[in-house]
Amino acid sequence: MKSKILCVFGTRPEAIKMAPIILALKQESVFDVRVLATAQHRHLLDQVMKVFNIKPDIDLDIMRPNQALTTLTALLLLALDDVLLAEKPDAVLAQGDTTTVMTVALACFYHKIPFGHVEAGLRTLDMQNPFPEEMNRVIASRLAKWHFAPTESSRKNLLREGVADVDIIVTGNTVIDALLSVVDRNMELPIALDPSKRLILVTAHRRENFGEPFKQVCSALLTLLDRNPDIQVLYPVHPNPNVKDTAHRLLGSHSRVILCDPLDYLPFVAAMKSSYIILSDSGGVQEEAPALGKPVLVLRHETERPEAVDEGVVKLVGTNFDVIVSEVQRLLDDDLAYRSMARGVSPYGDGHAAERIVKVLRDYFA
Repeated sequence: MKSKILCVFGTRPEAIKMAPIILALKQESVFDVRVLATAQHRHLLDQVMKVFNIKPDIDLDIMRPNQALTTLTALLLLALDDVLLAEKPDAVLAQGDTTTVMTVALACFYHKIPFGHVEAGLRTLDMQNPFPEEMNRVIASRLAKWHFAPTESSRKNLLREGVADVDIIVTGNTVIDALLSVVDRNMELPIALDPSKRLILVTAHRRENFGEPFKQVCSALLTLLDRNPDIQVLYPVHPNPNVKDTAHRLLGSHSRVILCDPLDYLPFVAAMKSSYIILSDSGGVQEEAPALGKPVLVLRHETERPEAVDEGVVKLVGTNFDVIVSEVQRLLDDDLAYRSMARGVSPYGDGHAAERIVKVLRDYFA
């Protein structure tokens, strides 16, 4: 009899990182693989599912405009309760630190279903930063049976919190599996860029940066554009109105700023490959861009991904106007500083993380 594995994701980054696991599980004859999309991010999620040819068996379509975290959490728990009662999976897998992941872990706990936490053990040790992600992943770790840690640093975080060593498996990060599976494809960026100008790629969407911090980021970009006529900015803008409205108001009229809708996964990889510098508050970009040899300046004051910072290929700059301007300008002007960050180092995996996760499940259910 096959063991039923329910794989859950709700956002685009989750789908990217779960895709290699889902595809690897489906290659195993001993598993009945079911896919649940909560659709915490509807449009962004659909893009990724097409790239990896994954179709959800269950789609909760949970997101509503400007939905409060309390409402989202309550709706997810109620919907997941119904799903688990109907599906009766033997195990459930989810990735990361979103509200989807936290509620999946809690629902599995209530139903006494083994839960595997993919990308376990990331920590900033500050419950307010990032918010609410740090809380989400801490709760998921308290409830998980399997802790699939991407790095040795993540493993040590879990050990300090009392997780048994036998329950922690260092796998690498599945985002590298996904990236390596597509990086050699013929990808086109559907946006006309000026090849004579160096590209600064921007992604900024985190809740803790709404308001004044995001305005500081925009002001810094405008100053850099004024000082450097040889640069251009590409910013795929997150649809959240807290981001979209401000970005278009402050940056939309500049001739060397391209604001576009969020890019599909393959065009976004193409944008990273075309970039000179990346400014981002995204966790996934911190993992992907170093593997492509692109310096990342992180628009946050803390990161749960210290490995690339330790390697010197990622740097925290926060959202302070002066710091952003200074650090970007240094990379634009100092070739030695730039090359030291553009070394093509990948501290997050070798592209075989999904295989290691599947082996753990195969051995357990055997």
